[in-house]
Amino acid sequence: MNFDLPSLSRREFLSKSTLGAGLVLGAPSILKAKEAGAPADDIRVGFIGCGKQHEVLFNAMVNIPGIRYVAAADIMKDRLGRTFGAIKSRFDTNIKRYYDAEEMLEKEELDAVFVATPDFWHAPHTIMALEAGCHVYCEKMMSDTLEGARSMVAAMDRTGKLCQIGHQRRSNPRYLFTLEELIKKNKICGQIININGQWNRALSSSQDIAAKPDILPKADVLRKYGFNTGADHELSLEELRHRFLNWRFYKSLSGGPISDLGAHQIDIFNWYLGVQPTSLMASGGRSYFKDREHFDNVMCVFDYETPEGNVRAFYQVLTTTSSGGGYYESFMGTEGTINISEREAFTKIYKESGTTDAVSDQWDKLVARGVLKKVAAGQAAGGADAIASYESAPPDEYSLPGGLSKQPHTNHIENFIASIRGKATLNCDARHALESEAPIYWVNPAAESKETIIFTDEHLHT
Repeated sequence: MNFDLPSLSRREFLSKSTLGAGLVLGAPSILKAKEAGAPADDIRVGFIGCGKQHEVLFNAMVNIPGIRYVAAADIMKDRLGRTFGAIKSRFDTNIKRYYDAEEMLEKEELDAVFVATPDFWHAPHTIMALEAGCHVYCEKMMSDTLEGARSMVAAMDRTGKLCQIGHQRRSNPRYLFTLEELIKKNKICGQIININGQWNRALSSSQDIAAKPDILPKADVLRKYGFNTGADHELSLEELRHRFLNWRFYKSLSGGPISDLGAHQIDIFNWYLGVQPTSLMASGGRSYFKDREHFDNVMCVFDYETPEGNVRAFYQVLTTTSSGGGYYESFMGTEGTINISEREAFTKIYKESGTTDAVSDQWDKLVARGVLKKVAAGQAAGGADAIASYESAPPDEYSLPGGLSKQPHTNHIENFIASIRGKATLNCDARHALESEAPIYWVNPAAESKETIIFTDEHLHT
């Protein structure tokens, strides 16, 4: 998630916008908003940030009809050139290129803006685009701070524009089908008792990012756009460039691995249960990268109170190995377990052994209707070291019906575009995203303090 930032300093922007503790809803816009109204047949789109996450979003949206690519902003000439070339090659369109996002928003008539910048600029860029009269699709996390995320909700409400947050699983047919058909309608898990989730990352994939110095911005540009934020000394060009390329490592620029990776999956916990957690405990360590500000390994446990009873949700993001089952969320209940992931290969469903005849008959009917597919009957592991009295009978394995896969972000962008046209409702607007993200902002503090946090309205209010 890379970037262009407004020409005024971050401190100046915060003082002039609704960011900060005051959240002055009546504050004047820093940009003149365009007249409200439905866009033309083609949705005129601009991009703020042209790094790797922008490429992911662009590749996910190239086959969505009715989009006209107009402009892009980034402080790196090389990234702007790649974006220009990709759009030119695919659509034979020459987009306008800007080094400054504010200038792009002032000069171009845009219907929608995609924000794929570092976390610490999500709130300023989103607010700027909303106040310019644009609908916004902003990558998660909403901000590097809870206050910044709250300010985005206030700007969405104030401007009346749409603001979709990039928790793309909320538009994924596999996740929607599992929630609506399996958990809510047919209650195949029974009472959900425990949730597990993980996203482990190999040490080899977690090294510092480097780039050729001649393509990187100069020191004065990096200072202008906030990459010295939080530093306790005058940063050298080398230090500034390291922050530019590795902003996820710094506390003043991001939330670290629990925000970068964990936010996607903890969002599913909150979404599927339909409630916010009541408490949090966490542990973290700098196991490999001693000089990094953020933990490279984090584990946390959330407690929830649902209408059906208490639920505990465990999550880990580890920098050690990519083995151990990939990335997924597991919902474990009294009658069944659902392991679900953006990757179909990691999505598996198990019927608990020893269930009643009525439960088994229900599962058989779901198979007959095509709601589930039977994969295999459970088989005991066996072996000379097996102690039968200690082991439960193995569960039967099932899978979801086919046809529920697209590129991970495509459905979410389709939902955003359809909502602009008035044909859908956002699946993850800023308010719903904040309800889910608010607990995540407290994981690092809980791990640092080694104390359980009992959530109050002050922690979680949106």
